Amino acid sequence: MKIKKDKNLIKVAIDSPAAAGAGTQAKLISKHYNLYYLDTGKIYRLIASIKMNQPSKYNYRLIKKRINKLNIKDLKSKKLLSDKIGTLASIISKDKKIRQLVHFFQIKSAYNPPKKYNGSCLDGRDITYKIIPDANFKFFITANTKTRALRRYKELKALNKKVSFNEVLKSIKKRDKSDYNRKISPLKKTKDSILINTTNLTKRSCFLKIKQIMDKKI
Repeated sequence: MKIKKDKNLIKVAIDSPAAAGAGTQAKLISKHYNLYYLDTGKIYRLIASIKMNQPSKYNYRLIKKRINKLNIKDLKSKKLLSDKIGTLASIISKDKKIRQLVHFFQIKSAYNPPKKYNGSCLDGRDITYKIIPDANFKFFITANTKTRALRRYKELKALNKKVSFNEVLKSIKKRDKSDYNRKISPLKKTKDSILINTTNLTKRSCFLKIKQIMDKKI
């Protein structure tokens, strides 16, 4: 099924490893430029939660049905942030059939956002080269492993999760290995993506850096 593409839309594609701050920046960009925001990784987390909570019902037909009826509100549940779900999501994302279903939804969201928006902003692992290869802006947001683990640890502690920093660090390293080395849509920085390292940047300074880049072209 072909997706109609509106060439007048602003399209922002962001790829990043886990907990690098891409989601935060994508939300800030989307709000500032009135773009439709989609956290693509949350879709795989939602599928992972279905597998964990409904193992007997879990199959491709159910996943297809859920994706076709997917509401952005479904992706906002804080239950999807657990490390267990994140690890399972990384495994599920290697499934070619599921990836095709999710990709179609992502492409449709990127090129056909609701009319009230000026465009779209998607963040994930393969957005810059697989989902929106013709994006107006491409960013690869990263940070060192310990910084990312600390951010995720603080995020989980704020949700009253009983977890140690070393457990989170181990989980981040495992996730990176899976994301960078998978055969289907691995995480990688494309030549035309602008590298943003957030290790020593505040949320605000990172946003202003991205805004400066975007304002020159818009």
